Amino acid sequence: MSKLISAGSWVQIHQVILTEDERAPQVPDDTEEVPLELRVKGFLQADAKLGEEVNIKTMTGRVLKGTLEDPAPSYEHKFGRPVPEMLNIARQLRQIIREEDK
Repeated sequence: MSKLISAGSWVQIHQVILTEDERAPQVPDDTEEVPLELRVKGFLQADAKLGEEVNIKTMTGRVLKGTLEDPAPSYEHKFGRPVPEMLNIARQLRQIIREEDK
């Protein structure tokens, strides 16, 4: 039995945007074998249980419908390892701007 999640809770929903059959013919073979999916975080608009179809309101105010997937999602993205060539760009850019302001 799934626990009831209260309206206003920060949650994540899941939608299938395109099924495998609806994917564009020019996508790579491994891509055309899976659906195009969307996962979005937002505030639950009504009490619900995991797996139910719900509406959420995103931080930007959009209201979206999807299957309630995660009752307490976190942000887990990473940007990978630093690119050595890019480490000095900000410092170099500041120097260029300072020289142009003189």
